[in-house]
Amino acid sequence: MSYASAHLPAANQAYVEAFSKTDKGSLPLPPGKKVAILGCMDARLDTHASTGLVEGDSHHIRNAGGRVDPGALRSLVISQQLLGTREIIIIHHTDCGMLTFTTPQAQSLISERLPGTKELLDFPFLEFSDLHQSVEDDVNTLKESPLILDDTVITGFVYHVETGVLEKVV
Repeated sequence: MSYASAHLPAANQAYVEAFSKTDKGSLPLPPGKKVAILGCMDARLDTHASTGLVEGDSHHIRNAGGRVDPGALRSLVISQQLLGTREIIIIHHTDCGMLTFTTPQAQSLISERLPGTKELLDFPFLEFSDLHQSVEDDVNTLKESPLILDDTVITGFVYHVETGVLEKVV
């Protein structure tokens, strides 16, 4: 049985009971700290707790590797232009799966599992072999993007999954 079927209803009910005792239902739409975080989707990375931000403070955009891709850029533009964020924090992490493969390897494996998927030939996996360089690359991509406001504060960190430490890279 799936998690959504077996556990989600009870977990949500417990959340609703706790939620009703807070003012979270009246939080404003724009993030209070005007911060957007782009981080990896890895289940070991809690982008709220590790940064000291709580619900209502910031936007949290997650994808494989925490990379600046078209989807992340779209979300960041909306975050800035429609919801007022003025700072972007990029968080990649140690022991990331994106360090373990190359695009040709991923394309080969997936095409074996999903025959006839020609879309993979142009699919950007955005893997990396140098963790710190990937953070620098993504920070630079945002700084050079005409879609990101010029006065945006953009920083990049590596989260150490072994210790919880956020190491500033840029």
